[in-house]
Amino acid sequence: MEDEVQLILEDTQEKMQGPLTKLDAELSKIRAGKASPAMLDTVKVDYYGSLTPISQVANINTPDPRTIAIQPWEKNMFGPIERAIMQANLGLTPVNDGNFIRINIPILTEERRKDLVRQVRQEAENAKVSVRTIRRSANDMLKDLQKSGLAEDVVKANELEVQKIIDASIEKIDKKVELKEQDLMTI
Repeated sequence: MEDEVQLILEDTQEKMQGPLTKLDAELSKIRAGKASPAMLDTVKVDYYGSLTPISQVANINTPDPRTIAIQPWEKNMFGPIERAIMQANLGLTPVNDGNFIRINIPILTEERRKDLVRQVRQEAENAKVSVRTIRRSANDMLKDLQKSGLAEDVVKANELEVQKIIDASIEKIDKKVELKEQDLMTI
């Protein structure tokens, strides 16, 4: 039974990476007024009849903190890329100069910054709910082992270990959120 308890702890530790990875992905989508190629990750362009990520039909880079430059590999992709960016409803306006599609990132207003901070906190709360669900699952498995004959003091000790794993994950979430908030509120 000790092996099963160890497996539960290892499984819980492994599952903690899921909410943290998802939080990272969600926070990267929230723009802080700085240009980033990741801002276009969700945009799909019609490439010969199939929806394809922009990064697979063009080079995307940031020549300065306020500009995203997109250079399609094929000249006939300028129009579809511009349309895809407009339809993605990101609040970005592409400008085509014949060689590049440039997107100027507007400076965020104070009100918009506060909205984004609220969005960041909501994503953090979603991650914490996922973490708590993992804790409940691990504790339920430990209680099932107790019903199968595992000593109560061993179950309690391992519930404390699970809680330590959870606390460490929640601390990581809080740090990520704090950094993102600072990033958003910095002009």
